[in-house]
Amino acid sequence: MLFQVNFKSGKPVYLQIADQIRHAAASGALREGESLPSIRPLAEELRINRNTVAKAYAELESQGVIETVPGKGCFLKTVNSPFTKPARQKLLVQEIDQAIVAAHHLQIEDADFLGLVKDRLKHFARKVESAEAGKHGGEP
Repeated sequence: MLFQVNFKSGKPVYLQIADQIRHAAASGALREGESLPSIRPLAEELRINRNTVAKAYAELESQGVIETVPGKGCFLKTVNSPFTKPARQKLLVQEIDQAIVAAHHLQIEDADFLGLVKDRLKHFARKVESAEAGKHGGEP
């Protein structure tokens, strides 16, 4: 898994890492039970403090995205959110609001924004389908 951080984005680095892991999980690039990179090597690779990576992993663990197995590492958790549906929706609304603000600043029209959202949903659906097909040996 390849991570990239943008120190000029204004978004904390630990949140950038957490978002990239969530994105990889949602797209099927990271599968349930798959291990995440160890904290020290990832921090060295990204040239950041180990505590920053640890904070990203702690954030994901508190959200139920990953689990830490002492002595073995961190792994993508089976999709069983500990949050209630309203809590999950509230988290998603915050992310959607950020996307809307970004679209506004980029002067993207509402219809174009909604079209992009639909395209991205289709894109992720295809990735999930291909990941599922890969798990089952390509069988439909």
